[in-house]
Amino acid sequence: MPSPTTAPAPADVPVPVRRRARLTTALVAGELSATATQVQLTLTTFFVGMALGQLVGGPVSDRHGRRRLLVASIAVMTVASVVCALTPSIGVMMAARFVQGFAGGWAMVIGRAVVVDLARGARLVWALNVIAAVGGIAPIVGPLLGAVILQMSHWRVSFWAVAAMGVAMTVAVLVAVPETLPPQRRHAGGLRAFAVAGRQVLGNRRYVGYVLVSGSAMGAVFAYVATSAFVLQSMNGMSPIAYSADFAANAAGMTVAALVAARLAGRVATRRVIAVGQAAALLAGVAMLAGALWWDTPLLLAVACFAVLMTAQGLIGPNGGALASAEVPGHPGTGSAVLGFVQWIAAGIVAPIAGLGGEDTAVPMALLMIACVALSTAGLLLARPGASGRRASAGPFGGRQVRGVLDGRPGRHRGGVGDHDAGGPGEGGGGQDEQDARQTHRG
Repeated sequence: MPSPTTAPAPADVPVPVRRRARLTTALVAGELSATATQVQLTLTTFFVGMALGQLVGGPVSDRHGRRRLLVASIAVMTVASVVCALTPSIGVMMAARFVQGFAGGWAMVIGRAVVVDLARGARLVWALNVIAAVGGIAPIVGPLLGAVILQMSHWRVSFWAVAAMGVAMTVAVLVAVPETLPPQRRHAGGLRAFAVAGRQVLGNRRYVGYVLVSGSAMGAVFAYVATSAFVLQSMNGMSPIAYSADFAANAAGMTVAALVAARLAGRVATRRVIAVGQAAALLAGVAMLAGALWWDTPLLLAVACFAVLMTAQGLIGPNGGALASAEVPGHPGTGSAVLGFVQWIAAGIVAPIAGLGGEDTAVPMALLMIACVALSTAGLLLARPGASGRRASAGPFGGRQVRGVLDGRPGRHRGGVGDHDAGGPGEGGGGQDEQDARQTHRG
């Protein structure tokens, strides 16, 4: 979890937090005999480590299993957090932050792979939406919690807090998470096997399309995090208390939307839910652009547009990730790795771009909102039912049935999730997937 002690770029967090972060940057730099730039780079090393950890951790877990690697990755993250808390120099902190991010990314991707191992069809959509509802607000709430810690104590305490959470997560995995990938379903390892799995996953047009859908949603969320304080406080004079309340309300809106999407799994085609979210996000982006160009972005308009944008992402991002995972059941670790890598790359690209306009205009934010919707729509079209492209190995989890349930394609069975095929010879069986879908629909 990024911490204000590492001084995120000024556009990444709310105004009161940014001021304290700048002060903390000076304190950290003075205590470690470093420059402000070096302190800023510790956040960069964290995000680089997180992206690489997700890219590597998934394929490795496809070979060696989930549980032991999940426990090990959380333990390494915990140790790295302790090193950050005790660091004597900026060089040690940079290295520890990279390891912390790498291990954290490793744990994130394995956690998603565990869900893909256990759930299919509409149940997978439900599970990933619930997870997104709980975890999706972390990039928004994290900086605020970090600011509270900084206000009450020393900057090193934030790393002790992360270490404590790591210990709690390790215990939770040991107690509650079984091994979900038995030896007979594992893949041979090595760089060659990783390359083969990567080609299979990326050769699936539908998977790539849904990754674009999910990645663009992450980009939109970080665009909001990067610019909302400028638009609402600097341009419209919203008080810090009011801004914090609005910030929390939008995070809650995204969470509620993800829970609603989970409830709709098995009743409404997942692609349709994504399309509704895209339409709402586009409306918010166009309204924001019009307000920025002709009405100087009035406060009520900005508040409404941000609320609609964030709620829409709760419908788009988790569902896009679920559909992507359903496309590559034979390589859940690799599929989750690529998905997580793209999401964090999108966040890293969008956040600095969003702040290019400074504190006097909302035009860059509005254009980013529209661009994210355009990219998301392009991904949904690329992944349209019937799109050609190689499909990664279906393994024992079924073929057309899972995709039909999620897509809402015409077929021999009619259902509330969407019409789906019964499948045929060579499609991987899928009888259990059909039963799951019907059961979910009846529920």
